[in-house]
Amino acid sequence: MDRECVSLLPRVCEVLRGSGSSLPDDTSLEKLLDWFTGLTEAGGSVQETIPCLLEFISAVVNETSSDPGVISFTLKLSGLIAATEDGFRTLQGSVLDLAFNPQHWRDAGLWEDPCIRIGWIQGLRNMLQHSKSLTFFVQADFIVPLLQLQTDSSLFVASAANQMLAHTLLFFQPRCNGTFEDHRKDKRPQTSITDVEPSSQDYAAVLVTISKFLKESLVPKEKTRLHQSEQILKLLALLLARARQPLRDKVLGTVADSLEELVTAGYSQLTLPLMDIILAAYSSSGTDDCVPDQRVTRLLSSMLNVSKPSDLIGAAAAFLRGGHHHHSSVFLFSRDTVHTAQAVRILLLPLHIITGHTLLGTNAAEVHQYSIAEQLKIKTPCISMICVCLTNTPPITLMPPDLLPCPPVLIITAVLSLLRIGSGDSSSSSSGCSEVFRNLVGSGKVQKCALEVLMGLSSSPGMKDKLTEVVTVLIQYLNNPDSDPTVIHKSYQALLKWMSVCEDLSSLTEKLRKDVINVVKKRACDMRWEVRDSTVEFLGKLASVLKPVEEMCDALLAGCWSTPLLREALQDPESYVRASAISALAQTLEHSWHQGAAFTQGQTDVVTRLLEILSQDTEGFARRAVVQYFIAWFSSLASHTSPLSSPSSSSSLRMNSVSSVLSLGSADLDWEVKVHTLELAELLMDKACSGHRGYTKGSETPPALLHPYASVSDQTRALHTHTGTHGEGVESGLAGALSNLVEQGVVSALLSGLVDCDRPVGLKACQLLITLRETVCPLSLEPLDATPAPATVAKVTCELPGCSWGREIRKIPGMKGFDRVKEADIAHGARCGEVGKEGASESGDSVCVGVCEMLRSLGLDEKLDILSQSSDHVHNSPLSLLQDILTASAAHTHQDTEPGQEVIVDCY
Repeated sequence: MDRECVSLLPRVCEVLRGSGSSLPDDTSLEKLLDWFTGLTEAGGSVQETIPCLLEFISAVVNETSSDPGVISFTLKLSGLIAATEDGFRTLQGSVLDLAFNPQHWRDAGLWEDPCIRIGWIQGLRNMLQHSKSLTFFVQADFIVPLLQLQTDSSLFVASAANQMLAHTLLFFQPRCNGTFEDHRKDKRPQTSITDVEPSSQDYAAVLVTISKFLKESLVPKEKTRLHQSEQILKLLALLLARARQPLRDKVLGTVADSLEELVTAGYSQLTLPLMDIILAAYSSSGTDDCVPDQRVTRLLSSMLNVSKPSDLIGAAAAFLRGGHHHHSSVFLFSRDTVHTAQAVRILLLPLHIITGHTLLGTNAAEVHQYSIAEQLKIKTPCISMICVCLTNTPPITLMPPDLLPCPPVLIITAVLSLLRIGSGDSSSSSSGCSEVFRNLVGSGKVQKCALEVLMGLSSSPGMKDKLTEVVTVLIQYLNNPDSDPTVIHKSYQALLKWMSVCEDLSSLTEKLRKDVINVVKKRACDMRWEVRDSTVEFLGKLASVLKPVEEMCDALLAGCWSTPLLREALQDPESYVRASAISALAQTLEHSWHQGAAFTQGQTDVVTRLLEILSQDTEGFARRAVVQYFIAWFSSLASHTSPLSSPSSSSSLRMNSVSSVLSLGSADLDWEVKVHTLELAELLMDKACSGHRGYTKGSETPPALLHPYASVSDQTRALHTHTGTHGEGVESGLAGALSNLVEQGVVSALLSGLVDCDRPVGLKACQLLITLRETVCPLSLEPLDATPAPATVAKVTCELPGCSWGREIRKIPGMKGFDRVKEADIAHGARCGEVGKEGASESGDSVCVGVCEMLRSLGLDEKLDILSQSSDHVHNSPLSLLQDILTASAAHTHQDTEPGQEVIVDCY
């Protein structure tokens, strides 16, 4: 531990003893405890390293006058120290007895504060890590107040008490052979077995008391105490999920009758907690590879036969959901086929009733059909039940056929019928329950749920046969004037999903294709910007989906309609729509870019418009999309085509536009635009320098650097260097590539980014400049190195402007040695120093410097070290925390501080 921290801790303890009101913020004590916890987990002895803590704990416990937050912290700290047997022996006696005696805090009038109760619970939990602490827990009879806190008025206290009780039973539970695990943190040789294992009498006493409490408290004596039963059910689920034999069997035996009584009582509020217990018992028995306890299966049978329709459907959904989400799903579905099939029939029953499709067989006489049909006639429960049933249909269709009452394709048909009913078309479900239709027509909640489910059903068996019907229904929704923007967005998503999974789209008729085109044209002009945004986004994604299918791509994305729509959307008044249109254009045109097709006048106009957006648009979304468009364009070039030199008209357009994009993007106010601009510069570097020895492709950035605000270690980026000698031809090619990068503005963009105020921009630029340095001047990494760079490369120069980023670059210490920079700075100083001379320039003259020499003079490695550090690397320390506590205390005690004056602290 840092010596300075040790020296400050006695003063910090004095501050905490005095009052907690002077702390710099509410989390200071938690951070202090986190620090002590880390020291303990690292094997350190807090009580030996920081002896003043023992005096602090004793004083706080005995005086009881400290702030409740400080007392709570002290209780947690006491438990942390007592978590090791050495620490327990140190505190054993008056300190522990008094600290964890609830009556002591009641007498002080503090027990009613939830903060004290939380500290008491968590302190005990910290302590209960070895047999001596369990003996102390039992002898002090702490189990009684802990059980009382299970139903505390504070949910936080009740939850913590739940966790504590489960920890006590599970942590010390014996193995199947009756022996106990050694949980000690300080596992030194012990003199007897009793030092290692908890006393069987202690554990048995705890188990008996808890079992009695569970049995007596599960069934509420009055309906107003249901929250108490709910808390205890959560505790049971936690126990059964992690308990081994024989503990699991004992717990089940204790509560089985009470659970049956709860099911029979029919409390809707307890349906899901009861199902959690059943699933927990199933999963834990599955890990032992044994048949589920008959008491559990009997309980499940009761849950799947409750009389209330909403509870019945909720139980069936919870059972199937638990089976799919848990590692034991194979156990649930393969070994309990009876209950699985029953749950499936329950969940399909509402669809069977509403749509009239025979999902459950022609002669099915379901026990619950009448009660569910009556409940569906009431709007609120109808919508709720339908959404629950719909959500479960995709996993149902993927189940083994012997568990299903009908083919999966019939379930898809029923969902489509439900969608038609929701839009007001009930003609296809004339045999369904017409009384329910009025509850579903126009229900946005059901429409959205059904559309999401339709996306999930795209992977169901037999789905290819339903493609035409699915597209027809989705077009109907897109055409419906009553569809809200979210419904339209989900309709587009579903259409894309089904088209993406169907390899053969030839089943779509010419009429359907025209209908798709017409509805997209219609929605592109919608009054609501959300609909226009979804429409242009759909066009872009559709291009990606249909790329492998040439004939469909030509049929649905012919330039005669899609590209003009997107070009028009570039003028949209809403920035989100403009940004989506730019992205969609990139996706739509990517196919022609790959083929190297000649640019049309329309595509040329698009580039002109995009440059206008980059220079004039007031919203960052659209400007970011513009730079990403150019990144996509350059990325799509064929491998044999150079982005910088080609006789084609499209290449000429690229050459003319790239400088503008780099110049505008690097000067943008939005840091994301600048980062994307550097990504474009990186792409141009890759194209120009790939193949040259020593060049590390920019895309090979380590994962730690992918997020712009991620902090990285010093060795995150390995710089690739070499010491070989270039041939004249290689040197000439490298010089040409570097000259092109200068001419196109790549080097200027990197230098501008290096001195940018946004750390992600500076970090990216610095990494790319180091890569460039390692490529063009690998033999000389230090400014004073006598070995020159290759002569031809050394002649390549770039211009540093006399203002803006150029002025900042010239201020870098390594650049002071350049003669031309010196001369320009002297001339600039002279002009600015001429008092009274009108029109004295505030910016200096631009100067030309050698690129290679400049790269070696910028101090890039030191700059990278600084930029790679996260913003809190200085302040995120225990020392800073202790200093903040003392500073805040000093300010609190000075009464002469001016009103409104604050003490600024850097508490991490």
